[in-house]
Amino acid sequence: MQASIVKKILESIIILQWYTMNNKTENKKSSLQVLQVKRSSALLEFLYESFPDQSRKSVKSILENKRVSIGNKTITQFDYQLEPGMEIIIGKKNVAADIPLRKMKMVYEDEYIIVIDKDCGLLSVSTGKEHEETAFSILRDYVKSKKRDSQLFVLHRLDRETSGIMMFAKNIDVQQKMQDNWDEAVTKRIYYALVEGRVAEVKGEIVSWLKESKSLKVFSSHKPGDGQKAVTQYRVLKTNDRYSILQVSLETGRKNQIRIHMHDIGHPVAGDKKYGAVTDPIRRMGLHAGVLEFIHPVTGECMHFETPVPALFTRLFG
Repeated sequence: MQASIVKKILESIIILQWYTMNNKTENKKSSLQVLQVKRSSALLEFLYESFPDQSRKSVKSILENKRVSIGNKTITQFDYQLEPGMEIIIGKKNVAADIPLRKMKMVYEDEYIIVIDKDCGLLSVSTGKEHEETAFSILRDYVKSKKRDSQLFVLHRLDRETSGIMMFAKNIDVQQKMQDNWDEAVTKRIYYALVEGRVAEVKGEIVSWLKESKSLKVFSSHKPGDGQKAVTQYRVLKTNDRYSILQVSLETGRKNQIRIHMHDIGHPVAGDKKYGAVTDPIRRMGLHAGVLEFIHPVTGECMHFETPVPALFTRLFG
């Protein structure tokens, strides 16, 4: 018997042993399925044939929810070419949508990272002076409820009044790898900003050097080298005589960068009194982290997560 065939048989035995050990409860719904490919076909076509009793939409969702893996690699391409002898593993959902979490929504979870959609008003992490509930403390309790010795590590922060996508690491090695290579690992960060006034330029770029005062307020300097360089690009999505919604991309991720740069161009973020706003139309700061894209620190896969412009922002435009 060829060594490659023996290897495949052994891998199948290991997978089935793991499955048996982790699914001892009678009538428990399977969390893992192993499918054998008998003929050449596209992946989606194969899944349609394998699940004839499910709707085409629900079969597509298996791919969209990143539940399909081949050779330890997650596959989401509908047209991925299959060949006879391949094994397709259908895993449980990555998203723990059935577990309630306060003041946030679970967007994605695997054994290395957690991605959430944070509500406005929730601190990301404790400041040291405050001991109230934070996104970090809620998620730490969540992971420990599943496994007592689980840990959680901070990767980045959002201001208390900023809503949207953020992520955490589930072990220190992942945290270190992401933070040491943040600019290379994070390939896209897009925010939606509700700002005061009609922004005349359809798109633009803001460059300045940011530094912090003794009172801990960050401010801009336009003298090269006088602080940390900050680069922000923006594009107008909606505008009227009172407000504009901007799509804001960060080339650098400095503390309060968007808030300061919006103030610099004379269009402070609505509700942001600290940086010049004089109105508060939605009773919160008009800033939302809409898109986060990064290279997964372990699998190397490009991960893309997004949430839409909040309805509170758009309702001001009729």
